[in-house]
Amino acid sequence: MPSRILRLIEVVFTLGRYDVILPKEFQSLVPKGAKALGSTLRSGENIEENVGERLSKALEKLGVVWIKLGQVLATRPDIVGVHHARALTKLKDRVAPFADIEAKKILAREFTDKDESKLTAKFGELGSVVASASVAQVYKITSPKGGEYAVKILRPNVEKEIARDIRALKLGAKIIEFISPKSRRLRPIALVDTIARSMELETDLRREAGAADAFAQIAAIDNFIKAPKVNWELSTKDVLTTEWVDGISLTDDRALISQDSVKLADNITRAFLTTALEYGYFHADMHEGNLIVTPDGNICAVDFGIMGRLGKKEQRYLAEILYCFIKRDYRGAAKVHFDAGYVPSTYDIGEFGIALRAVGEPIWGKPASEVSMGRVLLQLFDVTEQFGMKLRPELVLLQKTMVQVEGVARSIDPNHDIWKSAQPIVERFMKREIGLEGILETSKEHLTTLAQSIMKLPILIEKLEEFLEQQQKN
Repeated sequence: MPSRILRLIEVVFTLGRYDVILPKEFQSLVPKGAKALGSTLRSGENIEENVGERLSKALEKLGVVWIKLGQVLATRPDIVGVHHARALTKLKDRVAPFADIEAKKILAREFTDKDESKLTAKFGELGSVVASASVAQVYKITSPKGGEYAVKILRPNVEKEIARDIRALKLGAKIIEFISPKSRRLRPIALVDTIARSMELETDLRREAGAADAFAQIAAIDNFIKAPKVNWELSTKDVLTTEWVDGISLTDDRALISQDSVKLADNITRAFLTTALEYGYFHADMHEGNLIVTPDGNICAVDFGIMGRLGKKEQRYLAEILYCFIKRDYRGAAKVHFDAGYVPSTYDIGEFGIALRAVGEPIWGKPASEVSMGRVLLQLFDVTEQFGMKLRPELVLLQKTMVQVEGVARSIDPNHDIWKSAQPIVERFMKREIGLEGILETSKEHLTTLAQSIMKLPILIEKLEEFLEQQQKN
């Protein structure tokens, strides 16, 4: 208990230094004592930035669990507000690399039964660090068997650090719920549990290997984006090895020299929408640092620590909403919400359609560079909340990723029209789902369900007879 209390005090002090706990923007609303406390804690650094940007920097300073907290809050504008949530999407997870000798010890432990003398023969020479984050760092190696690989190695003792900070975060959540009953509707303890589960996944690189492999398989179908192949022989819980991707990160200005920027921007948008709509599985951290332009002009995604999933219902919801907005069919969009059960039937479908029109109509006739699909989705979610719709977390993650993808596409091609780029993907999905193929598939599912129910009838009748006999005896 003392360690988590001390850590919590350290966290509060750090947040105070970055002017997040009692921010200057709200000084007029707090008592004099609170103003004095805020001034005492404040360091004077970064006070010209907005609260969201200051919070982002403070969380980066605090380390891995708090960075993850920021990433989760970036998907919860209902908690931190839209403006601050957008600032938190810029959180950077970069720290100084740990020593090569520690990396070699981990590799020797995992692959040569702790015998470092056999490491080069088994694994090859360890090259330089190419990326370093709070959970793991990545090396480039040349295998003795030939071929170049990217090797991601979990930081030593990172799981202990995470466990310590999760305990502190849970204590903080309990304190918040105790002193502020109103906060309970936001479920801070459940939020911490979400972070804890996410960190558990990130510290098991076998999960990321599986995610990379699954994404590569579905991405290869339409070929809008690529993913590196996993080397399962050289991957464990603490080590992930994939093929090396030759190319230049989109963070580097050289990446777009002599490339077809229109095609690249279209492919990024279509890669995201195709994987989300068609397969319900998407890369949920598609910032420039995780996207590499290869010499042949393709885009390759890396780092599969954060992935999103959509169920069949959410896939269809997203497709139909985008389709209706592309066609300017606002009553149709309203009907989608009612049919899916997202908006209670107590509301009027006509009124809801009018509200959606207020979201959609302002975008038409504007240049593509001024029309944000991510912003439209965010406004859509705001409106639906007014009509009693409670958003599922995967839809919020989807909207956050859409903003990210749109930003990347526009940085490549400032005139990128995300709606035009999305149209063939959405129409293909709708044709399949609503056309003959979709009807046959739905009929097949219904017939399967009916057959299963019929097969259960003898058992149900037998149980009913047993129940009736028992009732007669009583």
